[in-house]
Amino acid sequence: MRRGRFEFLGLMNVAAAGLLAPSLAPRLSSSIASSNLDGNGRSPLGDSNDVLNPSQAGYKWRLVLAYDGTNYAGWQYQLSPPTIQCVLENALTRVTKLDRKDLCLVGSGRTDRGVHAWGQVAHFTTPFNYDSLEDVHAALNGLLPSDIRVREISPALPEFHARFSAISKVYHYKIYNDAIMDPFQRHFAYHCVYKLNSTVMREAAKYFIGKCDFSAFANVSHNDRVQDPVKQIFRFDVIDVGPLLRLEVEGSGFLYRQVRNMVALLLQIGKEAIPPEIVPMILESRDRKELAKYTLSTPPHGLCLVSVNYNESHLLLPPGRPASSFGRHHSVTKCKLPFY
Repeated sequence: MRRGRFEFLGLMNVAAAGLLAPSLAPRLSSSIASSNLDGNGRSPLGDSNDVLNPSQAGYKWRLVLAYDGTNYAGWQYQLSPPTIQCVLENALTRVTKLDRKDLCLVGSGRTDRGVHAWGQVAHFTTPFNYDSLEDVHAALNGLLPSDIRVREISPALPEFHARFSAISKVYHYKIYNDAIMDPFQRHFAYHCVYKLNSTVMREAAKYFIGKCDFSAFANVSHNDRVQDPVKQIFRFDVIDVGPLLRLEVEGSGFLYRQVRNMVALLLQIGKEAIPPEIVPMILESRDRKELAKYTLSTPPHGLCLVSVNYNESHLLLPPGRPASSFGRHHSVTKCKLPFY
């Protein structure tokens, strides 16, 4: 009872700060009583298996995130070295005054150490509604380090799930193909000094398109989840932008290090060390050892999660919820410098 009273007072403080709809404050005690989102067997670590029960009292919020993954040990929660989820949860707990187990933060996928994102999607829950999301948005970005930004925050339907509702993901892998590396690209592109034949790389990339078993292109995962090795690749484009080679791949989902392993093989083909026809042979083997005969994984810093796509019906705004926030511009109405 004492703990519930302190939680209630903490949430009242959020209301006073303008982050919580004041009209909901009197009902918070009953909301908190039903907001133990860990009560149905959910992992306290906010695992991707967490699913909010639509019949349970609570409000769900969708985030679109961009981050430079250089200084982070990937997405998945851990305290040291820091991860994106850990830093984001710290900011959310300060803004919402909720415990991380109550937030149930879930990402669309677990980007690896050093991998970047422009369109990572996540969701979290609160036992209360908001009148406006602009203040929450500004508060989050004010607390987060400059290499992590919340690009968008929106109310979400109860059935929306950042991971399980996704229908496709788009990754880009950048290769800087020149004798001298551009220092401004060093954290975001892999430097290849060998002259690459992008034409044969495009030819080879076509073999990946379609639905097939990608076991040969998956490293052993460090978690105990059993993943379906059958994935569908919708497109795999190789685009020349001056010395920069951008490989764009869209698929229904990806296995652990699958994209980096596919890019690694295309690099060997681009160097003309092996022919494009090697791709279907390795796919048919379904054996990671077969790929290891020709190449190792490319480094993570060239990889970026660009977008996560959902059915439009899953992105509808629930009734009685605030509008989405995309950040707000500030304006100067009067020059503050004196005239001389």
